[in-house]
Amino acid sequence: MKMKKILLGSSVLLGLATLASCGSNSNNAEKVTIWVSEVKGVVDLTKQQVEKFNQENPDLAVEADIQGISESDSATKMVTDVETGADIFCFAQDQLNRLVEAGALSQLGKAASEFVSTNNNKYSVDATKVNGQIYAYPITADNGYFMIYNKSVISQENIGSLEAIVAECEAKGYNFSMENETSAWYLASWFFGAGCHSTWTANTDGSFASVDDDFNSDNGLIAMKGMQHLVKSANYVSSSQASDLGAAVPSAVVITGTWGVSTAKSILKENFAAAPLPKYTVDGNSYQMSSYSGFKLMGVKPSTNAERSAKLHKLAQYLSNEACQLERFNNFGWGPSNIAAAGTDAVKNDDALSALALQQQYAVTQGQIHGSWWDLAKTLGTVAKNSTTDDELKAGLKTYQDAIDALFSMSEEELKAFTIIGGLNNTNWTTDFKMTETSTGVWISDDTFTITQDDIDNGRNEYKVRQGKSWTVNYGANGVLNGDNAKITTPGSYKIKLTIADSGVTLEAIAQ
Repeated sequence: MKMKKILLGSSVLLGLATLASCGSNSNNAEKVTIWVSEVKGVVDLTKQQVEKFNQENPDLAVEADIQGISESDSATKMVTDVETGADIFCFAQDQLNRLVEAGALSQLGKAASEFVSTNNNKYSVDATKVNGQIYAYPITADNGYFMIYNKSVISQENIGSLEAIVAECEAKGYNFSMENETSAWYLASWFFGAGCHSTWTANTDGSFASVDDDFNSDNGLIAMKGMQHLVKSANYVSSSQASDLGAAVPSAVVITGTWGVSTAKSILKENFAAAPLPKYTVDGNSYQMSSYSGFKLMGVKPSTNAERSAKLHKLAQYLSNEACQLERFNNFGWGPSNIAAAGTDAVKNDDALSALALQQQYAVTQGQIHGSWWDLAKTLGTVAKNSTTDDELKAGLKTYQDAIDALFSMSEEELKAFTIIGGLNNTNWTTDFKMTETSTGVWISDDTFTITQDDIDNGRNEYKVRQGKSWTVNYGANGVLNGDNAKITTPGSYKIKLTIADSGVTLEAIAQ
């Protein structure tokens, strides 16, 4: 699909640098499109906030078309076609690099950057940067995880010790839910806790240039051995679903985020409790489990009209300010990135946000990460579960390192090629299967995949097609960019065919 970019000249960037003094000289309301979260009520609240902006800034008044769309979908739509994308849009901070690379974000000028840096916590400010430059406005600081637990099962004196919690779950017949085999986002907490790091460096255009990753190290081995205390337990469940707390065999602990709080409280009621992640012990030494912290950001699309761009940035500043963040907290429970809003009694007294804030001191701000890393890293959870010796753990870490290194030795042809990834051939989303371009825009799998009814019943029939072994460009069901997983629903043998044409994209399984 063709990616359209809008490039700003230096004169426009200078205009943005003097944002605070710029405004519209016309009383005519400018038409703008704004994409916000699809969560019920967010569109209506944003309409009210824009109306307040218009009342307080009549010379900057806008006529806003406000639409609800998920943060991941908004980023995908923007990079696909910047020109037709929203003027202001919300997105998860892990989408920043590809948005910058696509020319979908206007770099903030001096005044706007100072507004962001002064009013928001340092972690959220770091999440807005590419090569030290700020490209977006933080609007939340709650995209991280912590421990929700049943305080009638887990003793207060045990909540700081992983081994004690696991032992109590086993003794009382309760499970412990944490995604290790199925999510690198959660699995990273073991490695960061042991002192490891995985830092990706991007070029000025947002593309990845290098990575400094030391998971394959003595500290990485400590992380793997610590993880084994949990993943080898018969009471371990690889899940982050708060509903596990009310399952037939309930979990007493779920590692999840603020999105699970409502469900958890409805199940546990007075037994609901939240805390930072515990410590784990390896060879007599204790290690505090870390986590990723993430943020929701608001970006402004570049414009060749400096006056319009300044107005859009002024509106984005307003929608990300203390008052608007507090309104989103009061209506939806979103944790503010704004320092003043986060310091209010209402926010500080929220038990889940308090646990998240305590976890923040151990957390690693999620920077920009290569799309392939998520699949490569999560395999370490399965390695930890299946390994019985240190040598097997080391071998798994070496395989991981080799795969990381291979990302930066891919040829131009490999970067442009499409591959299939999923549960096919019992690979659990760990293997990319090659496709060959048989004619312009038509890609067919080299492998033939045999699907049984058991595969269908157990999810081994799902797949996606992606480019360059990365998630930046991927197609799912019905050829939808970044869509749901495609599924083969009838037993048999199939080849996978991807067709990219001016009329659209199709993805299909061809019976053999």
